Amino acid sequence: MSRSGVRGFVRREWGPLFGTVRAALAARGWRAVPMTLTAVCLTALFQLVQNQDWGYQPVQAIGSVRAEDPLWLSLLRTPLSLFVPALDLPVWGALAQILLVFGIAEICLGRWRTLAVAYLATLAGTLYARLGIALGPDGPLGLPASDARVVDTGPSAAVVGLAVYVCWRLRARWTGALVVLAMVVEVIVKPNLAGKEHLAAIAAVLVLIAVRRGWDRRRRGPGQDDEEPRPGTRSWKPPITS
Repeated sequence: MSRSGVRGFVRREWGPLFGTVRAALAARGWRAVPMTLTAVCLTALFQLVQNQDWGYQPVQAIGSVRAEDPLWLSLLRTPLSLFVPALDLPVWGALAQILLVFGIAEICLGRWRTLAVAYLATLAGTLYARLGIALGPDGPLGLPASDARVVDTGPSAAVVGLAVYVCWRLRARWTGALVVLAMVVEVIVKPNLAGKEHLAAIAAVLVLIAVRRGWDRRRRGPGQDDEEPRPGTRSWKPPITS
């Protein structure tokens, strides 16, 4: 591919995303992403508290999810589990994921839609863990019984789900496909609970996208363009976040 072809591809793939984010940050600065900043601070706070002798158990009590727990308790803890970083991973990774992906999503989708997609992806991963353990370790979708005791927290499933949804929303199709491919490779190389939960999150978001496309098609009626206006075009209207 020639240099001009590469530039054209980059402009088509990431131009709308870059333009939308740049315009929002230029107009409002960090005020454009208040939910994202709150999530970053909450995650940092949970990390600080759970590493104290007195703080580990309280954080586990309000944000720790395990497949062996009663379903009602897992559902009750799921909202905060998204912001409790995994103890065996560096916290800066979780903070960077939230700042980058949640920030872009908040600007491009709006605050409440971002939260809805993030929690859908997280909930899909939480429910999949129970299904996978019920299926057992022999099938490709199954999990060993020992995974029922694994503490399942952190923003990774939400980040993956949001990345796929934002790529669809801004028509960065190649980037979205690359995210999905990376998650598939992750499961092939290391078939653990986290990797399979990422695929469950992607599956849930793809179902959401299909439902949204069908609803938009019915709303517009036959013969109308079934695609939403592309960010950066005249018909594009940025989400209202305040």
